[in-house]
Amino acid sequence: MSSSIHHYGLIFMFFATAIFSVSSSAAKFKQPNPTAFLFPIRKDTKTLQYYTTLEISSQNNYVQLVLDLGGQHTWLDCGGILSTFKAVDCHSKKCENYKGSGCMRCGTDPVANVGCIHDACGVSYRNPFENREINRGLGEDAMFSDSTNGLSVGLSYQLPKPFPFSCLEPEKYLFEGLSSVTKGMTGLMNTPTSLHAQLSTQFKIPHKFALCLPSTSDSKLGHMFIGGRPYTFPPYNKDIGRELITAKLVSYPVSTAVFYTVGDPLDKYYIDVKSISVDHKLVSFNSSLLSIDKEGTGGTTLSTVTPYTQLETSIYKALVSAFTKAAAFRKMKKVKPVAPFGACYKAKSIAKSQTGPVVPYIDINLGGSKQHWRFYGANSMVSVKKDVLCLAFVDGGPSQSSIVIGGHQMENYLIEFDLVTPKVGISTSLLFYNTTCSQSRLM
Repeated sequence: MSSSIHHYGLIFMFFATAIFSVSSSAAKFKQPNPTAFLFPIRKDTKTLQYYTTLEISSQNNYVQLVLDLGGQHTWLDCGGILSTFKAVDCHSKKCENYKGSGCMRCGTDPVANVGCIHDACGVSYRNPFENREINRGLGEDAMFSDSTNGLSVGLSYQLPKPFPFSCLEPEKYLFEGLSSVTKGMTGLMNTPTSLHAQLSTQFKIPHKFALCLPSTSDSKLGHMFIGGRPYTFPPYNKDIGRELITAKLVSYPVSTAVFYTVGDPLDKYYIDVKSISVDHKLVSFNSSLLSIDKEGTGGTTLSTVTPYTQLETSIYKALVSAFTKAAAFRKMKKVKPVAPFGACYKAKSIAKSQTGPVVPYIDINLGGSKQHWRFYGANSMVSVKKDVLCLAFVDGGPSQSSIVIGGHQMENYLIEFDLVTPKVGISTSLLFYNTTCSQSRLM
C-alpha cells in the first residue's frame, strides 16, 4: 500500500511541477504593449464611399462601417446579435466625459420605441448622405484590433475597456445612401468616443491617426493607422511618415457638434490654406474666403464622405478658368462638359505617366515656398466615359466651408492627423514612389 501511495505522490508532484512550468512560461510570453494599430480601408466603387472593418462584441464578429471624418460617434445596425451590448447610464460620469446630451426618454409607441433604451446616455448622430439626424442611446461592447509595426500586421488585442457606439436596429430608412455592404458609420472627429481617441487613451499611445485611401475596388485595401509612424509602402522602403509636409489645424470659432458647450475643443479638421495655383500660376479669387469668419463660414476642411473636392462658386469658376488656359497651352483637346464637372477633355489628347494623366499641376499652398499639396493627374482628373477625362472638382455653391477636400483628391496620399500638436501631415502622391495605398501587409 505504501508503495502505491508513494507512486501516486510522485505522479502528483510531476503534474504540479508541469502546471507551474506552463504558468511560468505563459507569464514570460505576455503580449507586449502595442505601439500602433491597423485597420483596412476599402472603396465601394458604386457609392465612392470608403469603409473599414471593426471586430465588435466577440472575435471574428466583423462589421463594415463607412469612414466619416466629420462624424462624432460610431453607429450601426446591431441586428440583435450583440447580446453583450450595454447602455451607458445617462447619470454616470462616463456619459459626462462622452459629452452626452442627457437622458433618453422612451415613449409608449412600440414602433417609435424600437431601439430606444430608457435612461441611456443620449447622443446625436448624422447620416451625411441623407442629411438625417437622430438622438440615440450610447452603449458599449468589447472590441478587438490588430497591432502593427508600420509594415506588417501584428497581434490582436482586446480593448481593456468596452468601446462606445450606438445600436440603430432596425430603422432601415436611417441607412439610406450608405453602401449596401456596410452597416453604419464610424466617426473620426476629435471627440472622446471616436475610434482613434479610444485606442489612444486605452493603450496610452500617441493620439495620432493616418488615412491612406485606396483608389480601386473593394478587393484592394487601403489602410488606417492609429498611434503614429512608421508608415511603410513597399517597394518604397523608407518611412513615409518622415517626409510629410505639415499644415496646422485651424481653430474653429463655432462648435460643429450638434450638442456642445462654449469652449468645446476643435472636432472637425480645418487646415490653413494660403492660395491655389495651376502650373505655378496663382488662381485669382477673394482670398478672404480661405479664412473662417466668426460665424464659422469659410476655410478648408477634409471629408471622406465627399467624393470630389467642392469649391465655393467663385473659387470653382476661377480654378476652371485657370486650368482651361493651362490645358490649352498643353494642347489638351476640350470636349462638352459632363455634369457635375465643368471642364472635360478628350483622353487621347493627354499623355500618361506614373502619376496619371499628364495635365496642369494643381497646388494648394499651405504656407512657405515648399509647403504645397500637389495634385497630379490621377487625383485632379476622373474618367467619366470612354475617352473623356474631366477636372475632378465640383461647384459647392455657397456652402459653409469654402473648400471641402474630397476623397478622390486624398487617394494614394498618406495623411496623418496629429492631435497632440495639433497638425495634419501630407505625403506626396505615393504613385510618385511607384507604390500605392493598396499594399498588402505581412501577418
